[in-house]
Amino acid sequence: MAVAAALGPLGAVALGALGTLALSLLLRWLWDAVVAVARFRATCRQLNRFPLPPWRNWLLGHTGVAQSTEQGLQAVDALVARYSQGCLWWALPWLPVLRLFHPSTLRPLLSASAFVAPKDEMFYGFLKPWLGEGLLLSRGQRWARHRRLLTPAFHGDVIRGYAGIFNQSTRVLLAKWGAAAAAGGGPVGLEVLQPLSLLTLDTLQKCIFSHESHCQQKPSEYIQAILELSSLVVRRQHRPLLHPPWLYRLSPDGRRFARACAAVRGFTADVVQRRRRDLARLGHQAWLEGHRGRSMDFIDLLLLAKDEDGNTLSDEDIAAEADTFMFEGHDTTASGLAWLFYNLAGHPEYQERCRQEVRELLAGRDTEDIEWEDLARLPFTTMCIKESLRLHPPVLAVSRRCTEDVALRDGRVIPKGIICLMSIYGTHHNPELWPDPEVGPRGVGGPCHRGGDRGVPMV
Repeated sequence: MAVAAALGPLGAVALGALGTLALSLLLRWLWDAVVAVARFRATCRQLNRFPLPPWRNWLLGHTGVAQSTEQGLQAVDALVARYSQGCLWWALPWLPVLRLFHPSTLRPLLSASAFVAPKDEMFYGFLKPWLGEGLLLSRGQRWARHRRLLTPAFHGDVIRGYAGIFNQSTRVLLAKWGAAAAAGGGPVGLEVLQPLSLLTLDTLQKCIFSHESHCQQKPSEYIQAILELSSLVVRRQHRPLLHPPWLYRLSPDGRRFARACAAVRGFTADVVQRRRRDLARLGHQAWLEGHRGRSMDFIDLLLLAKDEDGNTLSDEDIAAEADTFMFEGHDTTASGLAWLFYNLAGHPEYQERCRQEVRELLAGRDTEDIEWEDLARLPFTTMCIKESLRLHPPVLAVSRRCTEDVALRDGRVIPKGIICLMSIYGTHHNPELWPDPEVGPRGVGGPCHRGGDRGVPMV
């Protein structure tokens, strides 16, 4: 009262208005909280139809139970054996996640449009400072437009033109391994994942940028930055305290991430800008004539891409897509190759059949290069590759967060807003689909045929 009297009539009116505003805001907040709680309870009632594995307690849920280790994968095997369709997983008391392991629960999400089942930003958001709004992280109309514009870059005729690059990069790796075997005077034990990562990075740089980094033979700052970024992203995922962006920026890992990110994005932006200037200087027709007789790289194809309205991709868009495929393509391919070698080493009889198949293919040739058309003539080797990818998929799971309720065939409903972790590894090891998941189904007379793909026993 004393304050109002000191301020006079206008002050009293202002204080009254502020009080009314504060009260209305408080009431609105309370109402929103009541609505949110009611909605959450309704969601929980729908989620109660999904089985719940044992958890730590009501507060921690399943936090810390899942691990990115061999024991963690064995735990997934146990989950899939018990909950073949999927199960409910509480990452935090307020964060339910549906872990799905069977085609019947995956199919409605995979067949839904990108607008109904978009990628979940919680699991992918750590990559955004590095990859920007590329195909992996974009959503909605932007994703649909980029998807249309990028499709021609993966046409069979385009990929066929990269076969020479694949052979060139592989020869460098084989020469290194051959030198190591010669120096050892016979068979030697080698750690293969790092050399295979350099192989894939070397190949991708040539296909995306037409850049010869020689990273398999000497250090490359750009390659080291990509390897560091990949490692830092994985480490951040397993450290919840580093999830908030402001806290991560203050941490040593965050500062390292920022430096490596600046190096990678600076390299890509420089390549795109130089190509854009060349295209503007030469003109469209002269540019195409200059590429006659040689394959265009990924940057070239994106510079020339136009949508139905004649609009092109911006420099930022092209750089984001190039960075995305450098990230997506190198580690997954290297991991797949490493596990293939591991599986073949454990089964020398299949290794020898693959070797003999290649020898018969190359018999009478002057070169040991594999041509694009040769790939269809290696059926047994292809079987081994596919089975190795089933046993050890390079990407263990992908996540989606539904924008509306999604009905399953058994009557259950995936509620709107729920994160769905679609387990590729779990599906590939589901005993309902594979009676002996670690071996694979067998038919009469050898490896069986299931759904168009063949499997050979490994591991």
